[in-house]
Amino acid sequence: MRSASRCPAPVLHRTPKLRNEYCRHSYPALDAEESPVTAQHPEPRPEPLLPMPALTPEALRTAVERLTPSRVPAFVQDLVEATTNAQQTQSLAPLRAFVHTWGVFVAIQRYPSRAAHLRRLEELISAGVEDPTDAIAEIRRIHAEAEAEAGL
Repeated sequence: MRSASRCPAPVLHRTPKLRNEYCRHSYPALDAEESPVTAQHPEPRPEPLLPMPALTPEALRTAVERLTPSRVPAFVQDLVEATTNAQQTQSLAPLRAFVHTWGVFVAIQRYPSRAAHLRRLEELISAGVEDPTDAIAEIRRIHAEAEAEAGL
């Protein structure tokens, strides 16, 4: 018999003006009586469209241009706002939030199936037809996975 491990659902992080992601499935563990040769193996995780870039505005912009060119204007606007806020408050916090938001966005977009899965979850929540509890937990997991990939 196989048992699947469940990932804890960390805090949901808001990504203003940004949507999309992919789902990494937990692979079931093999029981002692199942050998790796006879057990069915799940599909391997797809390769990302590009490596995770450095968490700098320049590298993130390049990644956004390659992954989702339509999001470049939002990226630029967010960068201008973060820079202005950082100057006004004399704090790096707005720039850190910018890098965090766009780093997670890029980590998600690197896997088109994860991005599509996140869109479906967000649409399900927006529709307001079903109980959103499971969808919210899955979105939290997706964001936590993307944060880990980005090194955040």
